[in-house]
Amino acid sequence: MKPKVENAAPVGQIKAVQAGSAAHRIGVRAGDELLAINGQACEDVIDVQFYGAEAWLEFTLRRDGAEITLSGERDYDQPLGLEFTHPTFDIDIRRCNNLCEFCFVLQMAPRMRRTLYIKDDDYRYSFLFGHFVTLTNLTDHDWQRIKEQRLSPLYVSVHATEIEKRRECLRNPKAPDIMAQLRELVDLNFTIHTQLVITPGMNDGEHLERSISDLASLWPTVRSISVVPVGLTTHHKYGHRTVNVEEANAVLATCDRYQAQFREQFGVGFVYPTDEWYLVANRPLPSVKSYDGLALHENGLGMVRSFLDEWRSVKRKELKTLQPLVKRITLVTATLFAPVLTKAAAELTAATDVQATVRAITNTKLGAGITVAGLLMGDDVIAQLQAPDAGELGDLIVLPRIMFDHPDGISLDDRSPRFLADALKRPIALADQMGDVIDALHGKNPLIYHPGLLMPTDDPASMRDGGWAVEKYL
Repeated sequence: MKPKVENAAPVGQIKAVQAGSAAHRIGVRAGDELLAINGQACEDVIDVQFYGAEAWLEFTLRRDGAEITLSGERDYDQPLGLEFTHPTFDIDIRRCNNLCEFCFVLQMAPRMRRTLYIKDDDYRYSFLFGHFVTLTNLTDHDWQRIKEQRLSPLYVSVHATEIEKRRECLRNPKAPDIMAQLRELVDLNFTIHTQLVITPGMNDGEHLERSISDLASLWPTVRSISVVPVGLTTHHKYGHRTVNVEEANAVLATCDRYQAQFREQFGVGFVYPTDEWYLVANRPLPSVKSYDGLALHENGLGMVRSFLDEWRSVKRKELKTLQPLVKRITLVTATLFAPVLTKAAAELTAATDVQATVRAITNTKLGAGITVAGLLMGDDVIAQLQAPDAGELGDLIVLPRIMFDHPDGISLDDRSPRFLADALKRPIALADQMGDVIDALHGKNPLIYHPGLLMPTDDPASMRDGGWAVEKYL
């Protein structure tokens, strides 16, 4: 008897089936539409993972317009092997029901691509890809599903734990009590990573201390707090401002004090300021050990330290034997990271016969206050490198790969590396670390775009899994 599948349930379009997987052996094909597994309708890939974890599998599929059922065994540790055209079968991402005054979407420049104006706040993407969400738009069905399927870890934007202060931050008078929500997960062995986006005069000072203390009371369910400085564009309408040096030092002092306490209490630092605080305050970056093995680079945690440690290794192992194909390079980044990159470029030049020059690009579309490389505009790079006072360009231009961290391999203003190479009439290489720069000097970096020459990398090879985030550097 075929399982009953509700007509209203979303359908999963199967893009590919992994060879040798359970689904492949059972006979599932690319192009099939998944309706259910073991009689359970599937809303998205989370349901597929949950209901497809059994040793016996029964797939209800639609193939060429007809409903069919295929079944068979799944060996221990054998992958299910299904890839879908979209991870959430309803395609539409959950919209945010808050109106945060610091919301980046609400500060976006006009006349950019439509998707940049979508305020997403989808718990499914939090579980699948580590996106931070507020948990304010959950239905009873969502909340039950989170608990039943143990959707852990989750990544939660808290901003403030005091309910009225949080509602002020979110501009949502009906936002639920985040502490009450998190307490419901304490007995279910969940892991929650949280973030506090700090806006001067709103949720800093005593509110920051209260939030840290409250969240620490939920250890080990709450495993970390990322403390992030607010980012404001010139299109911000509410009179807030970014942090200054004094405030950056104050936040770092608070975090240092709590970290010392938590290392004694929990054995880890628990509260982690993102890299931007240290760069604004002109303070040394913490060691990689201070991040306690957390993989929160997408939130701006430890990226600069990773860069510095990698460069130290490259200097020791690779520079003595460097035989570059080009002798003059221009390294491009945004203004926040420019001092760090300038020092690395000077060390490269001093140790080799490569002339490395750094160009810090100002973000004119979003404003000079947006200082991270992940939000650089392709047109800004072109205009500022071609300016009369810009000086001579190198024979190779190296851009931060994170500029093009989009499924289509394009920058925020829809410019591809190919477009920039043609406009600047120079080869363009993409890099995350200095090792990528050295590879480009050898001609071994796979992400090099030559002007006027089509290459296999003209598909979006520059994109990496993990989605789009604003707290990115190089």
